[in-house]
Amino acid sequence: MFLCAGSIASAQDGVGGYFANWFPRVTKTQAEQPHWITPLFTTTPRLEEEYRADITWTPATGGDSLNYLGGKGVELIPTEHTEIILGLPPYQVPVTGPNGFGNIPLTLKYRFFAGNEEHGNYIVTGFLAGNIPHGRFASAYASVTPTIAFGKGYRNFDFQSTLGWTIPTGGRQKSGTPVAYNSAFQYRVLRKLWPEVEANVTLWPNGSTKLVGEKQVFMSPGLVAGRFHLWKRLGFSIGAGEQVAVTHYHQYNHAKTLSIRFPF
Repeated sequence: MFLCAGSIASAQDGVGGYFANWFPRVTKTQAEQPHWITPLFTTTPRLEEEYRADITWTPATGGDSLNYLGGKGVELIPTEHTEIILGLPPYQVPVTGPNGFGNIPLTLKYRFFAGNEEHGNYIVTGFLAGNIPHGRFASAYASVTPTIAFGKGYRNFDFQSTLGWTIPTGGRQKSGTPVAYNSAFQYRVLRKLWPEVEANVTLWPNGSTKLVGEKQVFMSPGLVAGRFHLWKRLGFSIGAGEQVAVTHYHQYNHAKTLSIRFPF
């Protein structure tokens, strides 16, 4: 009986200790990596703990289609080298037709290597992202996207890049398995302002005859401001930018995004 009671108490202490040490663990994890700001369109290789919501306006015939939340959500650091992103399904408002939700996105990050500004100012991280078909705007199939991400900084300049391969669970003869390369170049000014330009590239090595061999490239200027301190650990950042197509083939153009983040 005493052994059983002791085991239960030990388990409770373990769980309680894990959550009691949550924020000290997050602080230690983030202190070991660069302190750049998260870009607008490129997923940062840094491990973040925040709530993020984006709004995107995409020009269409007759007006703008709106996307609320942008598939963002809650980002948590459960262990020293990992992050999970519990994305919220985006709520889409087309120019014509009914509104509705889209796929539920989920992402796991694992940080392989990192050095803060005093120790090399670099980071290398692996992602495993995916989505679950959901709502009116659900895709026909789920997908997984293994990704390698990396970044390097020098004084006030940094770049952050990702290279990922999307693999749908079905229908590949139509959608293909697109490869995406994104890279953000940032320069910090006045301590809190991060002007940036991003290159967002998607290649279709296979798929339907309309897609195979196509390439879509956006040059995306933007500005992120932050992190501003609100209360205790809670902060605030805000950013805006536009994706401008520079290739003949593009699925949309001049999409404008407003991004709001609350790091904690």
